Amino acid sequence: MYDIATRRHTLDLLADGRSMNSVSKETGISRAAIRAWKSRLEPSPRLLPCSAPTDRASYAYLLGLYLGDGCISRHPRGGHQLRIACADAWPGLIELCRAAIKAVRPDDKVHLLQRQGCVAVTSYGRHWTCMFPQHGPGRKHERPITLESWQQEIVDAHPWEFVRGLIHSDGCRITNWTVRNGKRYEYPRYFFTNRSDDIRQLCTDTLTKVGVEWTVLARGGDPLNVSVARKGSVALMDAYVGPKY
Repeated sequence: MYDIATRRHTLDLLADGRSMNSVSKETGISRAAIRAWKSRLEPSPRLLPCSAPTDRASYAYLLGLYLGDGCISRHPRGGHQLRIACADAWPGLIELCRAAIKAVRPDDKVHLLQRQGCVAVTSYGRHWTCMFPQHGPGRKHERPITLESWQQEIVDAHPWEFVRGLIHSDGCRITNWTVRNGKRYEYPRYFFTNRSDDIRQLCTDTLTKVGVEWTVLARGGDPLNVSVARKGSVALMDAYVGPKY
């Protein structure tokens, strides 16, 4: 009679240190039911997040930012800290990142820590490692990066938000130019650059799903750059992504 969201919220309260009695009184759910969910219905974090994202569209955007410029570290008080690095040159990006974290985890505080040339947008909480199961030892490009089924469902439902997060982290919109018959022509294009083959694949797979044509450009022999240059595809990117600001 209770949906998954209700069950997850109830188990979340327990995970935050609340007693079963107090959770039962607050939610109106019997202790027997809560006990059964805890023992039988609590899934592995590799299958479902222990705390479902409050705002799925914001999560898709934040996932893109995390895969590009994010990391998670253990906090001295216990729990973990999410950290997204945002360049000082893009104050709008810093605010978008802060807003996305608050939308995904409304009860967790967000802090802005100034570093040389960038701002680290950080948030402490108990659930960041299961919200981003891609967390692990070593650099992202040195280990496999795959989405869990529940993450892929969110990306499929909000593909443009995911692409926007990827571009805002490791991408850019630039203006190229060429000279033909003595006349200068300018044209915009988008780039996404990441050393992880898996993360680039996630980017290109999602671009294909939303109808964006792309090519891969090698840098130093390595295919690190995803390029979007066709006029129609750039127009789509402008409509749904746009340049960083």
